[in-house]
Amino acid sequence: MSLSRRDWLKSASLLGSITMLTGAASIGKLSAEEIKKFNPRPFDTPIRLGSNENPYGPSDAVRKAMRDNFDMGCRYPWAYNAPLREMIAQKEGVTPDHIVLVAGSTEGLKITGITFAGRGDEIISGLPTFLSMMEYAKIWGADINWVPLDKNLDYDLEEIEKRITAKTKLVFLCNPNNPTGKLLPAKKVLDFCETVSEKTMVFSDEAYYDYIEDPDYPSMVDLVKKGKNVIVSRTLSKVYGLAGIRLGYMVAKPEIAAKLNERVVANTNMMAIVAGKAALEDDDFYQFSLNKNLEARKMIEATLDQLQLEYLPSQANFVFFHAKQDVRKLAEVMLSKGVIIGRPFPPLDDWCRISTGTIEEVAFFNQALLETLG
Repeated sequence: MSLSRRDWLKSASLLGSITMLTGAASIGKLSAEEIKKFNPRPFDTPIRLGSNENPYGPSDAVRKAMRDNFDMGCRYPWAYNAPLREMIAQKEGVTPDHIVLVAGSTEGLKITGITFAGRGDEIISGLPTFLSMMEYAKIWGADINWVPLDKNLDYDLEEIEKRITAKTKLVFLCNPNNPTGKLLPAKKVLDFCETVSEKTMVFSDEAYYDYIEDPDYPSMVDLVKKGKNVIVSRTLSKVYGLAGIRLGYMVAKPEIAAKLNERVVANTNMMAIVAGKAALEDDDFYQFSLNKNLEARKMIEATLDQLQLEYLPSQANFVFFHAKQDVRKLAEVMLSKGVIIGRPFPPLDDWCRISTGTIEEVAFFNQALLETLG
């Protein structure tokens, strides 16, 4: 049985502190066993640091599970996904009828948007944030009520709550937020979600939850367990290294989960099912991903400190920094040096989101950024 996220974060924090003392040169070198076990992507240019992908994985355990079960590719998946749903339910402390399996959490965001916000209805969200739900809902006629981030580039929860009307069918939060990487204060977000869930549906996108360094930081799954009108999404794309496999899930009280299950389009596939089960049991890869992400993030932050560039305190696998120029222009220069960086996030067009990569990739990015902005 896997250890708890809290236990892993405590051990990851300790190991991260130790390895940071040894310097990037030593931590960047992986043994042959680690390369086989954790599968770092090969170093190649242009380096892609714009999509918040895990540079490691699928792990050897996941690849073996997929190979061993490849003959199941001729089967439809819905007859085989119950064990995965049960495994996720146990992990989240709920019953399986709380779980909605989706082909990456983006599918969950999209179907939730159109399930609860039809033509003439409203979704309220901060801006900038992850846009998939809102962009898809707009296609189907929903109105989006954008609330700018506050002066600290946090969700303005007070303003969001003020704007709720009978037209509001959904409030969307991404916490930690993408692209800022910032985390809302625990009590503040819990109180907000509990209060707002009495007025309308709350969606908590927790794609980056595993990277939160506070082992006691709550998930909004706690409110789902209390029967609140809260939906939580998670993904195996990030810390588990399965972005290309497409597997995510949502947690909601059973009557809401049943409604969402009716809207699922892509569903899972056989390879995603076996990969997901193996990934959730692969504690070594989970801890390795957290440790390496922290090492890479600290390397990026050290370079930004050297350049005296402002950046936000990240609790994710990326760093959002003030480039002091249109990020599109910076992207052109960085691409010429072999690095792909994040896209613009209006209205913060002079801020840049850079994903963590392998230690070698981050060292390459750091050098390119120093040459460009130093």
